[in-house]
Amino acid sequence: MSIAIWCVVIASLLPFVAVYPAKADPQLDNRDPRARHAEQTGFQRRAYAAHQNSWEAFFLFAVAVIVAETNGGPASAINALAIVFVIVRLAYIAAYWKGLSFLRSGIWTAGWILSMAIFLSPFWG
Repeated sequence: MSIAIWCVVIASLLPFVAVYPAKADPQLDNRDPRARHAEQTGFQRRAYAAHQNSWEAFFLFAVAVIVAETNGGPASAINALAIVFVIVRLAYIAAYWKGLSFLRSGIWTAGWILSMAIFLSPFWG
């Protein structure tokens, strides 16, 4: 498997990393966790939001890697962009947890650009 595919595997785990603080809530009732998540505030609420956004970003990234690899994108570029994507998404989670909204938005944009660059790599590679 390529490095980029391993990055897809890692990216699939990031939503679970992001949500851990929200799930560690002792008041969380696993029969209806979303009700408690809706009541959470501060750090836990941001952790849950980072979790949701991590899933949203994951699908574009995973599809981009698959499309790029199956359509002849340059492997070295795809791999490098995928590694940077994972690093950027870790930074995104950290920024979300810390409540750094302006920085978080910039990091989100960088992740989206990386996914699009991977997706389009067969055209420029």
